[in-house]
Amino acid sequence: MRILILNEYFYPDVASTAQHCSDLARALVREGHEVTVLTGRHSYEAGGRLLPRRETWEGVRILRVSSLKMGKTARWERGAHFASFLAACSWRLLWLRSYDSVIAMTTPPLFSLLGALFTRIKGGRLFVWMMDLNPDEAVAAGWLKAGGLPHRFMESLLRYSLKHSGKIVVLDQFMEERIVAKGVEAGTVMVLPPWSHDGEVKYDPQGRNEFRQRNGLEGKFVVMYSGNHSPCHPLDTLLEAADRIHRGGTGGTPIVFCFVGGGSETSKVKEFVRAYNLPNVVCLPYQPVEKLAASLSAADLHVVVMGDPFVGIVHPCKIYNILRIGVPFLYIGPSQSHITDILPPGGSGGWAHVFPHGSAESVAACIQQCAQAGRRQFEEEMLLAQKFSSDRLVPRMIASLEMTAESGQRKTKRSACVPELQPSGRGSSEGPSR
Repeated sequence: MRILILNEYFYPDVASTAQHCSDLARALVREGHEVTVLTGRHSYEAGGRLLPRRETWEGVRILRVSSLKMGKTARWERGAHFASFLAACSWRLLWLRSYDSVIAMTTPPLFSLLGALFTRIKGGRLFVWMMDLNPDEAVAAGWLKAGGLPHRFMESLLRYSLKHSGKIVVLDQFMEERIVAKGVEAGTVMVLPPWSHDGEVKYDPQGRNEFRQRNGLEGKFVVMYSGNHSPCHPLDTLLEAADRIHRGGTGGTPIVFCFVGGGSETSKVKEFVRAYNLPNVVCLPYQPVEKLAASLSAADLHVVVMGDPFVGIVHPCKIYNILRIGVPFLYIGPSQSHITDILPPGGSGGWAHVFPHGSAESVAACIQQCAQAGRRQFEEEMLLAQKFSSDRLVPRMIASLEMTAESGQRKTKRSACVPELQPSGRGSSEGPSR
């Protein structure tokens, strides 16, 4: 089967969508499929290197297009970048042959629209992989006015792409509810969480020690937020907790807050640290995949954050790698979300701590209690991680893709077997009978 994948980021990029997209593409090639990826030349990180236009990686044919590389703070910069990338992809798609299946991801927003148009013109089945949901995200973030003309226009484009999809993969039940509410048939939607990176992520004691030594974290209790810094994951409560702990003192093992990653809110974190003169905060860039196990293992307590309006719009992908490491985590967000959904009914047994936004004092107290308990690992947490392993979820994704493509081919063959009906009577091209 010939498969085309559309996503702005791909190997060797560090963005979450790039890693999951690369996992899937590599697995499809191993299953004997011919895979082409249309992606961007610019890496996700600001100031990142420019990648080659063409490349073959583990049997995957990679085509990269150039676009305007803008900042991520101003809306017009993000809009200009998205528009230029979609324009470049549209031109490149004009010269590509047809494919049996087109997998369209959602970076940038509404990339699935190009997939829908491509399959409508050149054939094949569209498979939309919803890693986030726009324009809902733009409205929740305050970038678009709900019900305004731009919102309604973008919503109509999204509904068009969803209508012409053979299968829509969403990441949790909350996203499924939002998609079905848009008029999509429930049978078209498949809930499949993003998997942990089993090959790259496991508890790494040697890597932990090296990472902590390299970044001055030895002898400290490390609270780590690792991932995208964006309005979808507001870090205010965590930063306020860091300030409270700094002003109040720990009275024991020093506590340090380590922010690893990047995104539009990175500058706000650094500004907060400067404004409050916080020596207990360390900011580090995204770590390459081969060093991800070491950086995640370096934490004594991980932090997962979900903005209240973003449930069902974005997904906390980082939780699966955290579970795999077995390090306890602290969740700041709404009580009804995917994070609370996957917790054991009887409680986590001490490896998960849940707090709402605005509870900096309680968060600080919890962190201090965890620091007093010291570094801990939980076998129950790692057992839960097995539900979200790539060995379990990637084959399900591939099976759904193959079944969707086969059903489309059978439908096409049935249509071809139906003889064309000749018009007659008043609808005849010869005119009405007299």
